[in-house]
Amino acid sequence: MKANKSSAVAQAEAYYDSPDADSFYFTIWGGEDIHIGMYKDDNEAIVPASHRNDETLASMLQGIGETSKVLDIGAGYGGAARHLAKTRGCHVTCVNISETQNKLNRELNRKAGLEERVDVVHGDFENIPADDESMDVVWSQDAILHSGNRPRVLDEVKRVLKPGGQFIFTDPMQADDCPEGVLQPILDRIHLETLGSFDFYDRELGRRDFKKVEVKVLTHQLRRHYWRVGEELKANYERLSKGASTTYLDNMIKGLGHWVDGADKGYLAWGVMHYRLAK
Repeated sequence: MKANKSSAVAQAEAYYDSPDADSFYFTIWGGEDIHIGMYKDDNEAIVPASHRNDETLASMLQGIGETSKVLDIGAGYGGAARHLAKTRGCHVTCVNISETQNKLNRELNRKAGLEERVDVVHGDFENIPADDESMDVVWSQDAILHSGNRPRVLDEVKRVLKPGGQFIFTDPMQADDCPEGVLQPILDRIHLETLGSFDFYDRELGRRDFKKVEVKVLTHQLRRHYWRVGEELKANYERLSKGASTTYLDNMIKGLGHWVDGADKGYLAWGVMHYRLAK
């Protein structure tokens, strides 16, 4: 029997379906790729840095080709799915809670001629709409933080992966030695009680028969991304206010500042985690 979605997932669904969020994320955050970017320097534009995230994770995958099945959980507008389908020839299923984002994802797939290689399914990662042992890869970029039940997400990832399958993901996290209580402004902003950590994921994945392939600690990119997004938002504030409310934009500027501050104080963490399920 499937579990009900957590309240955190339900809140994330309502948030990302809102016109304010849709306008902001597609216009400022990274276009087709609404996750943390991997920047060459502080001045690089957000879109190419965000796409470099796709390229980096894809380069770490092993043995992926035309017969491979990839599941992207929390797929957003589907930029990573199209990159994988175009460069590896694999079939990608996008599972995402925002039907607003899913609609644009399907449209972009049609324009790219990738409808047969990329499916878009409305659903959440606590109850993945996929069969047991049906996927060669589960992929996720900066989405699992939105779960109120991350162990449940990892159970679902294990369930849908074939034996020997790969799990590759990024997630905004707290540092392993983060003091208690200091992240409350961030947690309040995103309606969560906790964040994951490198230790949390390593421990929980180990309990589920996953073996570490490679972990890249790239916390400086989290700080740089939230700072860059904040600067871009301020520079385009007047234009954005025509598609999003000023209350939303003002709160976003404040929220981005909390992430930058948390990173500067060493409270946050981010990176790429690549694991393989035992055969």
